[in-house]
Amino acid sequence: MDLRGKTIWLTGASSGIGEALAIALAAAGAKLLLSARSLDKLEAVRQRCASPHLHRVAALDLSDASAVPARAVAILAEHGPIDVLINNAGIGQRASVLDTALPVDRQIMEVNYFAAVALTRAVLPGLLNRPEAMVVSVASVMGKFATPRRSAYCASKHALVAFMDSLRAELSDSPLNVLTVCPGYIHTPFSISALKGDGSAQGQMDAGQLQGMAPEKCAAGIVRAMQRNKAELWIGGKEIFGVYLKQICPPLLRHLVSRVRVT
Repeated sequence: MDLRGKTIWLTGASSGIGEALAIALAAAGAKLLLSARSLDKLEAVRQRCASPHLHRVAALDLSDASAVPARAVAILAEHGPIDVLINNAGIGQRASVLDTALPVDRQIMEVNYFAAVALTRAVLPGLLNRPEAMVVSVASVMGKFATPRRSAYCASKHALVAFMDSLRAELSDSPLNVLTVCPGYIHTPFSISALKGDGSAQGQMDAGQLQGMAPEKCAAGIVRAMQRNKAELWIGGKEIFGVYLKQICPPLLRHLVSRVRVT
């Protein structure tokens, strides 16, 4: 895919991977529609992008998936059709199964899975009318294998990976490409806002995030995968080997995961 001139709707664009991805996509010549909850943060990202006058911002709260379709219709009516949707918004978890209240499981599934499904479904008819289009969903390596203290997060990302696999199969005869991105540890503030068992934010960055891949490097990898019409991208550090290990020797992966210290 030639990204020059393509209109790309990017959710979760106010920080982390989303912010880095916005800057990388703008540098590649794309026109951006940036979404998150904070318009002030989105505007700051827009100003950091090449040719900021080409890009637009739209507030979007994904905490209630049932409200997403109507909001998507309103945003598209105001800003026009898109060529690419990137489902990047998400929320993390830092709590054991026993310590996690059910409303927290629901909140994580709502944002990470149901909202992405709702938004994808809302824009899909328009994308199928474009000569070259794409749906990109940023999942996680934990959508491929699970670790302790991430039960709801892993479940939501496994569900997102499976949904995109099914969508890709259904649309195999269409010109629309479906890319699923599975990052490992990326050096972003993601773990600061991760939910504890009672629904409060963790409020600090994990050691894994601190030592993670630079978001700019991750964004560059995603852009290359989009340009090459890849179906799936695994990107990060040594944690990516867990994806291969699950395919080659699942018992060994289970043994290692059960003994790793996960905070």
